Amino acid sequence: MPELTFTTVWPDGRRLQTYSPSLVVHDHLEVGRSYGVDDFVGRAEAALTEASERVRARWGRPCTAARASLATIHVVAEEQPDGLVTVESMDPPAVAP
Repeated sequence: MPELTFTTVWPDGRRLQTYSPSLVVHDHLEVGRSYGVDDFVGRAEAALTEASERVRARWGRPCTAARASLATIHVVAEEQPDGLVTVESMDPPAVAP
């Protein structure tokens, strides 16, 4: 299963690198785009939950690393609920159709 990491820049300037066990994050977030904190959290939650469920379908249990990534996002979001979160990069990048 291909993995992905994405880097975000939060309203306070903090850079957060986040792990996903699936490339599905490309379906929910776009590099270079900024999202309101609540919108970003919702999109990240959808992406990481879907990624974790893909792991469950293949291996019989959800991905604990994806759950930990999501927990970190929630903590950072609670510290700064206002402003914009910018998706700085994704590795590997999306492949053009």
